[in-house]
Amino acid sequence: MVFKSRIKWIALFVLILSMGSLIVHLSITKSSGVQLVFSARDNLWQDFDSLLGSQDFRNKHLWRPVRSLETLQPYANPRNTYPAPSSKNNGFIYAKIFGGFDKIRSSICDLVTISRLLNATLVIPELQESLRSKGISNKFKSFSYLYDEEQFISFLKNDVIVTKTLPESLKAARKRNEFPLFKPKNSASPKFYLEDVLPKLKKANVIGLIVSDGGCLQSILPASMPELQRLRCRVAFHALQLRSEIQVLGKKMVDRLRKSGQPFLAYHPGLVREKLAYHGCAELFQDIHSELIQYRRAQMIKQKIISEELIINSHLRRDNGLCPLMPEEVGILLRALGYSQKAIIYLAGSEMFGGQRVLIPLRAMFPNVVDRTNLCSTEELSDLVGPEIPLPENTYEMPPRKSDKQLKEEWNKAGPRPRPLPPPPDRPIYQHEKEGWYGWLTENDTEPSPSPMDLRNQAHRLLWDALDFVVSVEADVFFPGFNNDGSGWPEFSSLVMGQRLYERPSSRTYRLDRKVIQELFNVTREDMYHPNRNWTLRVRKHLNSSLGESGLIRQSMLSKPRSFLSHPLPECSCRTSALDDSRKIRSDDSRFLYGGEDECPKWIKSAGVEKSKTDDGDQPDYEHDLLTEQSETEEEFAKSKVASAFDQDEEWDPND
Repeated sequence: MVFKSRIKWIALFVLILSMGSLIVHLSITKSSGVQLVFSARDNLWQDFDSLLGSQDFRNKHLWRPVRSLETLQPYANPRNTYPAPSSKNNGFIYAKIFGGFDKIRSSICDLVTISRLLNATLVIPELQESLRSKGISNKFKSFSYLYDEEQFISFLKNDVIVTKTLPESLKAARKRNEFPLFKPKNSASPKFYLEDVLPKLKKANVIGLIVSDGGCLQSILPASMPELQRLRCRVAFHALQLRSEIQVLGKKMVDRLRKSGQPFLAYHPGLVREKLAYHGCAELFQDIHSELIQYRRAQMIKQKIISEELIINSHLRRDNGLCPLMPEEVGILLRALGYSQKAIIYLAGSEMFGGQRVLIPLRAMFPNVVDRTNLCSTEELSDLVGPEIPLPENTYEMPPRKSDKQLKEEWNKAGPRPRPLPPPPDRPIYQHEKEGWYGWLTENDTEPSPSPMDLRNQAHRLLWDALDFVVSVEADVFFPGFNNDGSGWPEFSSLVMGQRLYERPSSRTYRLDRKVIQELFNVTREDMYHPNRNWTLRVRKHLNSSLGESGLIRQSMLSKPRSFLSHPLPECSCRTSALDDSRKIRSDDSRFLYGGEDECPKWIKSAGVEKSKTDDGDQPDYEHDLLTEQSETEEEFAKSKVASAFDQDEEWDPND
């Protein structure tokens, strides 16, 4: 009995120790988890050094400028005789602009150019996404919600007369719709404006333009109008300054990203529902997201925006480079290039179709993926928005339950996608499938009209895109997930690439060919996380070559015909040293694809010399780095693989 009693006491003692150990471990886990969430969401910039760990500059060449492009300098000043505008002109142009941040920016540049072409006074455009009727703060007007009005007016005084409103004598007539109204396409030619619009402007003294395609003037103008192209550059890169609050917060975000002393990469996925529907990329997603894309595609077919079939092979479209790279694919490309797991990646874009789920593989490969919510406090974002009138939150009301007979009848009558297809009768409808902003798909045939809160959130997206634009332009490296999409609409990545090409041509901006990338992925798609050496070298060769001359030529061929601001060369740049004629490349219509820039004036050359002196010594030649990478021996490659293996998280492969 005594022996059995001792065993019981020992067992009880062991059980108590086990419980105590478990409680201690749980408390440590809980406290560390709370601390991590707090630092990542609210005070990331204060603890950034500890989150990143030690600095890692083993691959410095991955962050340095492209030496072969350093002779390019921004130069958008008029070259020839350029008379100042006169107040005695042909009349006034007022405009309404529809669309998001990228469409607004491109449209404003076209409107200023048209005003110069027609010798007219431009009334500051109305941005329909940021009207006060959309619920924005009364502190702002439409244009001033994004941009600095005074800067816009004063900078363009030698180009176009800009006024805030129509004269009082003309406002009443506008309300009565007495003035001619035009809805030009983004491919409208100067001839259209000179022959069709100008006579009516002279007659009525006022015309209105409704701009909804992201522009109202063709991208490539006749060779006789280079000064109008330079005017576009002056508008986009100088006159259109974001309001001071946006610029200050954007600068703070850049400083917080660089506080650890490390460079950072900006990545814009381009996962936007409108673009995915236009190109037919629904099958790259799952479940409800596929249906949402298909529903929007059906709308676009009905509106005659596209003239294709509803159901198409999304994988074939992806192989042709017409769909965005998924975040998982981008992560694999960055690892193939040699970017460390500790690299800081800023995630740009106010819309991430597919949600956080599509980012899981990228975050597994690169834990330091951050966005504006990590870098800015709630108070900072609220101050940017300004004081707003409270609105009721969106609440979802459950519709009355349908009988089994109704469900079976609807299932039998349902046609092809897009849904709303009711679910199979034998399958239960879960609560989470009916709640949320997409719940209408299971019950209705039409997407509900946006609520007041939805309209306000759309206006807020303009501000989030503006912040992302500031950070992406200032980033050490920019990687686009979807540009040159062929839709003819401007998009965020292309505008960032154009701004970087103008301000800092030598900054590392990848201009990849998605079709080539998908061909490479198809070779190793079954085992993407463990590619062989030849595959890695082929990826490096393509991506590194896209940084320089070949990338610029491809951009000029594919992107510039649709959006001049995405590739403002050669009109808006100059060279500090002449380029050999043998390196200049023209298209079939004698347009310069590469080269063709004017020689820089002396004041730019002298400034460039001073800058190069400060940069010499720690900026090795990019071409030398590329040659060294490509001539890597088997032994060197093996060493780099071992080094990168130590650098990786043991669970970076979601398939393991």
